[in-house]
Amino acid sequence: MAFRWLRTSDANAAGEGKAFEIQKSADEWRKQLSPTAYNVLREHGTERPFTSPLDKEKRKGMFACAGCDLPLFASDTKFDSGTGWPSFYQHLPDAVGTTVDRSFLMVRTEVHCRRCGGHLGHVFEDGPKPTGLRYCMNGVSLTFKPTDAQPS
Repeated sequence: MAFRWLRTSDANAAGEGKAFEIQKSADEWRKQLSPTAYNVLREHGTERPFTSPLDKEKRKGMFACAGCDLPLFASDTKFDSGTGWPSFYQHLPDAVGTTVDRSFLMVRTEVHCRRCGGHLGHVFEDGPKPTGLRYCMNGVSLTFKPTDAQPS
């Protein structure tokens, strides 16, 4: 039981132990994702802070899962948390799931894509109004689709 605190999470959001809508083998995920994206999305890794261009993304648009393209966050809920990772105060309806993460001898709330189970990051209760939440996401686990400019 002592080693339980060293595990990455209670529920393996990468697909073991829970049936997600999108199921792929490790080899299929490796073919689809970059090594860094695979490490984060499928193995609960964390990208280095301040390395994702999505942290500074300011355009209007939608942030989606890099594993299955499910829309997760609208750009109008993004804020600069100063942490070095893209942060949002609210996810889109029915977009994410959470599990208890006991890695690094602490308890946190892991956030994963509800459709493919890909690890996205963690949520903390130190965000801005109106929710008070900070969804601290790995940029490599997301894609960004800008809203097309409307003709005048």
